[in-house]
Order: sequence, then C-alpha cells, then structure tokens
Amino acid sequence: MIRVVLTVAVAAALLAASMPALETARVTTTAERLDSEVDRIERATARVVSGSIAVEDPSLAARAGMTVRAPSGVTAATIHRLALVEVDGPRPDSRIALRYRPAGGRDRYLPLRVDAVPAKIDLVTGVIDLRPGGESRLELRYVDDGGPTVRITRVG
Repeated sequence: MIRVVLTVAVAAALLAASMPALETARVTTTAERLDSEVDRIERATARVVSGSIAVEDPSLAARAGMTVRAPSGVTAATIHRLALVEVDGPRPDSRIALRYRPAGGRDRYLPLRVDAVPAKIDLVTGVIDLRPGGESRLELRYVDDGGPTVRITRVG
C-alpha cells in the first residue's frame, strides 16, 4: 500500500515539474505553425500579383482566396486572439502582421515579409479578426488604389 501511495506521489510531482516545459513547447509549436500560415499568406499575395495587372474596379480585379488555419490540438497552445493587423514597423514593407495572444500570454506579432511583391498590402477593415480556434477564409484582390495594391478581406 505504501508503494502505491509513494508511486502516485512521485508521478504527481514529476507531472507538476514537467508542466511548464510542456506549455513552453506548446507556445513554440503554435508560433511555428502560425509562421507557416504567414508564409502561406505571403505566397498567396505573390500569386495574385504575378502575371496580373492592377485595375481600379475591384469587381474586375485579379483575386485569390485562401484559408488561414489556427493551430489546435494537444500540441498547440490555446489562442485567445488572432488577427491580421497594420503595425508601424521600421520598414514600410513590414506594416502588416499576424497578431496572436496565447492563453495567459501577451500579444505576439509575426510580420508579413512582402519584399518581393511590387504592391502595397492593404487590410480593408484595418484589422481582420480571424477565428482563434478554426479556419478563416480570406480574399485577396489586386487593385489600382493610387498604385498597385493587394486588398485583403475576410469572407468566412
């Protein structure tokens, strides 16, 4: 009987000691998965611009759709907030970022790297809230808005 109680106590102590490391691993995994989503947004932006001409009428503009997936499951941290936002960065080409807040944490930002895209990126609503626990559908349109611009909106 003493062995069982001692085994349970040691197991509980080991579990309690490993929880902070497990949570750190979840946050790291979440950051890596969201960085992959940022890469996908960058590629979709380049794809809509590639071989297209910006036009003034948005209904005639080249467009592309994509789905952004928030990480979930046992290996990912719970996310309380997820959005595409405009930020003031040191470079004009890094003014759009994916902002997320893991449970119990602070806001973190993953900037979109759009150096290779010869167009400005514009979030139609300024902030595009995404589902922190599922999929969000985005639409990208290549318009002439005083210069070549990729407008991003959420459609689902």
